[in-house]
Amino acid sequence: MNNEELTFESYMAAETAKVEAALARILPAGWDVPEELRAAMGYSLMAGGKRLRPLLVLAAAEALRGSKEAALPVACAIEMVHTYSLIHDDLPAMDNDDYRRGKLTNHKVYGEALAILAGDALLTHAFHAAAQAYRIHGVPAEQVLNIMDDLAVYAGACGMVGGQAADMLGEQGLTRLEDLQYIHTHKTSDLIVFSLLAGGRIAGANEKQLQALESFGYAIGLAFQIQDDILDVTGDEQKLGKPTNSDEKQQKVTYPFFIGLEASEARVRELTLEGKQVLLAADFPRPERLLQLADFLMRRDH
Repeated sequence: MNNEELTFESYMAAETAKVEAALARILPAGWDVPEELRAAMGYSLMAGGKRLRPLLVLAAAEALRGSKEAALPVACAIEMVHTYSLIHDDLPAMDNDDYRRGKLTNHKVYGEALAILAGDALLTHAFHAAAQAYRIHGVPAEQVLNIMDDLAVYAGACGMVGGQAADMLGEQGLTRLEDLQYIHTHKTSDLIVFSLLAGGRIAGANEKQLQALESFGYAIGLAFQIQDDILDVTGDEQKLGKPTNSDEKQQKVTYPFFIGLEASEARVRELTLEGKQVLLAADFPRPERLLQLADFLMRRDH
């Protein structure tokens, strides 16, 4: 491992630790919350994972020399939204999964009703967390309002939820790659785009920079999901924390199904390069961490 890789790994570990610590205290201890609900929320929120979306919030703020401390509440907010979506995705009515990140899924531990409510609570609390960027850190209210508006749009009916609905409605019936790309773009890329825009807004990004962050996000977000499709075929179950070939078993149509494994791997490389080129053309003072994150996602094996 060379020094650059070591430096990036150390960066990832340090930033992830900050996010983990903030998430652990995100629901105030003094709030009168039923203990089982608090436990169910924490079970999934603190179950590990790459913390990709909060890291992108922080790295986008850093790319513009913005305050990562001010960005942290929004980083926590997007991780709560992501976690709620996973809890609901795993439910019997959706993907009916028993394991997530090597642990029993939320509904397998707490039951379906409490799992649904834990997801609802995480989604709702995300907006409270985002508001703290203004209340505690003094990010201008107009910027925080824009962030909250973005969160509702990118996570909602025309964003992630729309992608999930298209996925559910199109299962076993997709015949066009464009339809699959729509699902991947909204189910996965939209929250990645939100994360980048949020970090940019906190740091005072101009319109050109926001557009570059959006384009970068859509490129690496689609690459990320295609890589997931690839890993479902080629990955290590121990590293993935869930069974492989689940897409095939559920008769889900994926990129490797449409264009094959080699072409899918090539598409991941193309999208990653496209995203990096857009970012480099937008005059960010410190884009290095975002560029390294893009490469990390391309190389990941889980």
